[in-house]
Amino acid sequence: MSFGRLERTPSAQPMSDINMTPLIDVMLVLLVIFIITAPLMVSAVKVDLPQTEGAQAADAPQSVALALDKSGQVYLADQPIALPALAQELKQAATRNPLTEVQLRADATVPYGRVVEVMGLAHTAGLSRIGFVANPEPPAAAP
Repeated sequence: MSFGRLERTPSAQPMSDINMTPLIDVMLVLLVIFIITAPLMVSAVKVDLPQTEGAQAADAPQSVALALDKSGQVYLADQPIALPALAQELKQAATRNPLTEVQLRADATVPYGRVVEVMGLAHTAGLSRIGFVANPEPPAAAP
């Protein structure tokens, strides 16, 4: 007495091949992770720097304040100065620190040629960092 069916259909054969799709997905994810993290690992070089008393970091870049009034008179640190004396002062500032910044405040009515003349003195002295100082416009009143 058999309890089974008389006709037996062949059952599905076990799969003997490895499914490669999940393995390829994992490999691509790992590849992306290594591509992203590899530059970070290379640039993190640990270096023990020597200690010395003589080498100290500069506090802040020095600056020279120049102003031009309506008549074209040049002022250095709020003191009137002639152009030849200004050239000497700028050369001295450049020898002390070549990264000294010239902060130039010029009246809106000063001719452009006068401003360029002062900029040329600074550049000839060896100062190439020139900043133009201006007052911001007040915000427009809301209607």
